[in-house]
Amino acid sequence: MTETVELPLWLFVLIVLFAAVTFASHFLFPSVRWFFRRRLERAVTRLNSRLARPIQPFKLARRHDMIQRLIYDPEVARAVQTHAQEEGIPEAVAFEQARRYAREIVPGFSAFAYFSFAIRLARFLSNSFYRVRLGHLDAEALKAIDPNATVVFVMNHRSNMDYVLVTYLAADQSALSYAVGEWARVWPLSRLIRAMGAYFIRRRSRSDLYRKVLATYVRHATKAGVTQAMFPEGGLSLTGGLGRPKLGLLKYILDGAEPAGPDVVFVPVSLNYDRVLEDTILTAAANSGERRFRARIGVIAKWSLTQFWRKLTGRFHRFGYAAVSFGAPLSLSAFRQDREGDVTVPLARELMLRIGAVVPVLPVPMVAWLIQQNGPMTRSALASAFDQVLARLPNAHIHLPRDDRHYAIEVGLRLLVDRRIVVERDGRFRPGTERQELLTYYAASIAHLMDGNAAYAKELSAIAGS
Repeated sequence: MTETVELPLWLFVLIVLFAAVTFASHFLFPSVRWFFRRRLERAVTRLNSRLARPIQPFKLARRHDMIQRLIYDPEVARAVQTHAQEEGIPEAVAFEQARRYAREIVPGFSAFAYFSFAIRLARFLSNSFYRVRLGHLDAEALKAIDPNATVVFVMNHRSNMDYVLVTYLAADQSALSYAVGEWARVWPLSRLIRAMGAYFIRRRSRSDLYRKVLATYVRHATKAGVTQAMFPEGGLSLTGGLGRPKLGLLKYILDGAEPAGPDVVFVPVSLNYDRVLEDTILTAAANSGERRFRARIGVIAKWSLTQFWRKLTGRFHRFGYAAVSFGAPLSLSAFRQDREGDVTVPLARELMLRIGAVVPVLPVPMVAWLIQQNGPMTRSALASAFDQVLARLPNAHIHLPRDDRHYAIEVGLRLLVDRRIVVERDGRFRPGTERQELLTYYAASIAHLMDGNAAYAKELSAIAGS
């Protein structure tokens, strides 16, 4: 026991390293984690006192624990058995597949990342690119929502800036849990998005096992009262106008709302822009009939560097106005009264109508719609037509910069002319020959308001079977 043992230096260093790791993992790291966990809990408590809707414990749970809870749910277990039988594979293999789905879906929310970084970044980006305006907000209606209810913000989907804008403007409400598509599953963006509480979904997956895992996660989040945000249209609008709602995610939320449990309240949110950053990509996809569009990372980096250089040289101009309006909240329990059976379809129709009713009318969409409808117009003709719209739509949320319709027309014309969407000839403004699809795209964002919502309501009636 007292004899000297000689060891190579590399082996001695390796033993010391293993000993240090073991000591840290068993004694040091748990204490450090406990210390920071206590500080985080106190910080979240202070934060919840300022939020209209406190962050739920479910959202703050460890990601590993949420994954375990999800894959051992009885419904997922039955789906695993069914999948194994249908595919002729061992249940252990099907279970590991369900685990991979759960790891892909479940977020890893960080209150620090969301409130210290994400909201500041959202505020900076929003105000850097746009003049942000709050079109309509019934603060009393939002305050009247049952504190125990699960709130779901339902929004039209115009741009990937939608996430940024709503995160910024809803910062005093709660931390929103978004459903994001495959575009966001790119490292390191995926790590940041997970830390913000978003969960990934495969919009085109045909796997029953995957859909069951996703449905179970949404059901757990809804029962736990997590404040959510969703885009019923399922993807970005290629036409600029409102689309038909997809029922999958909405159905999962309804399945998680038990009639005897806490209420679910849907808050319609409408967004509109004087310029959508992806408008040329979206209109090209609409023309080709192919939704699988991807902007190459090199193109995005080049565009970002160009805008940054313009900022440094004083030549950068913001892309007009971006506006968000909040519609009248809709209680699920109240909607279910006097209705029998599944209410998914009529609820989707009602939510889309409420979203459409509060779409902000901005200078570019207004001027685009007037020129598209009337052909070449002078400034005085545009002003006269604008007055007629104001008289015809007294309840619409029309944004008039400086409360001056003439200035609003000038803003719209300047942005359209600068991009050659509209050209001026002989004192008249007419559609440009190069980018007519963009004129149609921006006009479509408010077209449903101009016809009194009748055409859009008729289209939605088709999915309701009425």
